Amino acid sequence: MERHLPKPSDFAELLRFRRPTLDATARRLANAHTIADLRAIAKRTTPKAPFDYTDGAAEGELSLARARQAFLDIEFHPAILRDVSDVDTSCTVAGGPSALPFGIAPTGFTRMMHAAGERAGAAAAGAAGIPFSLSTVGTASPEEVASVNPHGRNWFQLYMWKDRERSMAVMNRAAEAGFDTLLLTVDVPVGGARLRDRYNGLTIPPTLTGRTVLNAIPKVRWWFDFLTTEPLQFATFKGFDGTVADLLDTMFDPTVTYDDMIWIKEQWPGKVVVKGVQTLDDARRCASLGVDGVLLSNHGGRQLDRAPVPFHLLPSVVREIGDDTEVWVDTGIMSGADVVAAIALGARFTLVGRAYLYGLMAGGRAGVDRAIEILADEIRRTMKLLGARSLDELEPGHVTQLHRYRVV
Repeated sequence: MERHLPKPSDFAELLRFRRPTLDATARRLANAHTIADLRAIAKRTTPKAPFDYTDGAAEGELSLARARQAFLDIEFHPAILRDVSDVDTSCTVAGGPSALPFGIAPTGFTRMMHAAGERAGAAAAGAAGIPFSLSTVGTASPEEVASVNPHGRNWFQLYMWKDRERSMAVMNRAAEAGFDTLLLTVDVPVGGARLRDRYNGLTIPPTLTGRTVLNAIPKVRWWFDFLTTEPLQFATFKGFDGTVADLLDTMFDPTVTYDDMIWIKEQWPGKVVVKGVQTLDDARRCASLGVDGVLLSNHGGRQLDRAPVPFHLLPSVVREIGDDTEVWVDTGIMSGADVVAAIALGARFTLVGRAYLYGLMAGGRAGVDRAIEILADEIRRTMKLLGARSLDELEPGHVTQLHRYRVV
């Protein structure tokens, strides 16, 4: 083996320095390659109470952990020697187009996570060509969402309040603002026991105690945004002052039945998807009553702990009603591979909540863009590795669910 002394020109080839990025947020987001990376940034930059409100779930948080584990416990079966130089990730859902097989889920009190709130999510969704869902307990109005996403698809998520007239008034505002799909949420007769919020003493609006101030001081950007933007409050009702649990128990109506669902469907001019279906029997009944879709969801693990895992329920529901009624799924989705697995097992569409909020907390609008970009890249890469050129080519043979829990 011959040796020689290296020349200065040899070092020049090896020492290529990356151009520095002066914007700290842009630098952090560029170094985030997974949703878990965005979550880590969000945890560093967001005070504990709003981060835990996003990150946490009910009681022992078993429902959330099991939902995420279900996606981890899958085995893919790729087909080889396919021309996957280009893949099509678009789909038709609720009567309209989506560039990707996921949309942004409705989330409450979103401006607490970042001052940009729903405006950032709706604008990013519009730019990516995917639907954005506004929560009844959102911090932007239907009109505000429509103004930042005028040409995209906006959906409205409805909680039926005890004050029925107030619920219908908010729903009608969404319809008048051009929202095309209603997500009727049915798993909230009462609020779940979200213990992190109780331990943190989270109130609405947020209460500044000595502990919360000390925790927020190192989060300079969040603190600055909180003090220099409009007061944090719900867009569709004003003046509430209390804990999150107090709010939920005040709003949610435990008397809602299937008759109410039918009545609401008659009031809404667009598509209706029932969100929070957790059994095959309820999926069948919803389909028989003519809804356009059912969303298998345990509310991100934030309501009943030890609830069914939506991803486990998916195949049986698709077999029963999938020919006539769209079946969607959420809860536990943290990667594009999770989305692909759900579509392969028959889901028409998926929604992501925390994944988008981690991006929002990590960098506002740019963070949401990055979250969508990460998921989209993972979807395309997974499809290519499976040998699927379109969503229609994904089928159950591509996925095996490995069950940790005995299902009787």
